[in-house]
Amino acid sequence: MEFDTKFDPRHGQAVEVAKGVLRVTAPNASPFTFHGTNSYIVGTDTLAVIDPGPNDEQHLAALVKAIDGRPVSHIFVSHTHRDHSPLARPLAERTGATVLAEGPYRPARIAQVGEADRLDASNDVEFSPDHALADQELVEGDGWALRTVLTPGHSANHAVFALQGTGILFSADHVMGWSTTIVAPPDGAMADYMASLERLLARDDRLFLPGHGGPIGNPAAFMRGLRTHRRMRERTILERVMQGNRKIPDIVAAIYRDTDPRLFGAAGLSVFAHLEDLVGRGAVATDGPPSLHGEFRPG
Repeated sequence: MEFDTKFDPRHGQAVEVAKGVLRVTAPNASPFTFHGTNSYIVGTDTLAVIDPGPNDEQHLAALVKAIDGRPVSHIFVSHTHRDHSPLARPLAERTGATVLAEGPYRPARIAQVGEADRLDASNDVEFSPDHALADQELVEGDGWALRTVLTPGHSANHAVFALQGTGILFSADHVMGWSTTIVAPPDGAMADYMASLERLLARDDRLFLPGHGGPIGNPAAFMRGLRTHRRMRERTILERVMQGNRKIPDIVAAIYRDTDPRLFGAAGLSVFAHLEDLVGRGAVATDGPPSLHGEFRPG
């Protein structure tokens, strides 16, 4: 499948991406965040903000400028990675808005030895919403309404938000046009990710506005491509195990030859996510719980 890497972030500026929807991209570009985290401002009079982003004074100032003195009633947070949620509380203190999310950070499973430090480094473990959102919960504001769809996978508490009556879905990090989504156990889980992808495929949204990169038109076709890509990657990983590759670095070296070496760590976590799922389904075996540094063999 093809990804769209043509994107002008226009850092610090408010870009209208749909009627009543502005995008402000944070200046936190990296190999994992593309050109930065997209924050969205919804409404014309009393507003909602979706994913305020990292705790960055420059980005906070850009959001305040885009808000332009209008009241903000709600701040929605898709998940608690440090590039999405930390600015929620500072922005709420400036605006008096209510902060909403699925809940505080939690891993998809209990962390093993050595995994906890990585989780603390990438997650906003201090975040706590004012209101915990339930699946399919509808929050109505001034001229807008957002429905929550829980989509665990990238993280256990990941959610996306559908702008009612428009066909627009804010897909956060579950579906992005520039790259596949990182699924890194124990923060996330591949089985959850694939199930959530099926949930979104069952919907009839016409436009996705993601957490990084540009809009995705015809999202159903794009997600079918993502699903095929994931299944092919799973098949390739299983074949490498069958052919004798027992450790994750060996599998990464075999199947990610053309990948930026800076992303090998993320690639290893993605392979691990697939292997963890394959172990759970009995296709691959390992001694004890699956581990990033363990050995894998045919089931």
